[in-house]
Amino acid sequence: MGKKQSAGSSEKKPAEKKGGNTKNTKNADKGDQSEGKGGLKAATAVNVRHILCEKHSKATEALQKIQEGQRFDKVAQEYSEDKAKAGGSLGWMVRGSMVGAFQDAAFALTPSTVDKPILSPLVKTNFGYHVIMVEGRR
Repeated sequence: MGKKQSAGSSEKKPAEKKGGNTKNTKNADKGDQSEGKGGLKAATAVNVRHILCEKHSKATEALQKIQEGQRFDKVAQEYSEDKAKAGGSLGWMVRGSMVGAFQDAAFALTPSTVDKPILSPLVKTNFGYHVIMVEGRR
């Protein structure tokens, strides 16, 4: 059968060539679409942690501590001014349950760990200034 397929790719039988390539093209397209453009797969929920500070200066100080190597959860306990003081964990949050700027930043982040976090820049919302990290996506 291998010879028939190679013969089908010759100029004598263009109809067979088109038929074979159409199936392969469809499968290739599906693979390309599922990977996503930015490398992150589409998610409907993120396991998110944050540090919330009313003042920009305090949030900047917290961000610096993490960048110097301190664990995210320890800095959150010390600096965060909201109910998520237990390491800053908000748990699994679905798209649509967060305020706009916070949600945009959270869904743009790559998952990381509290000891080596990948952080958002400071995000301003009506609640204050947030430092955000994501532990998981689904």
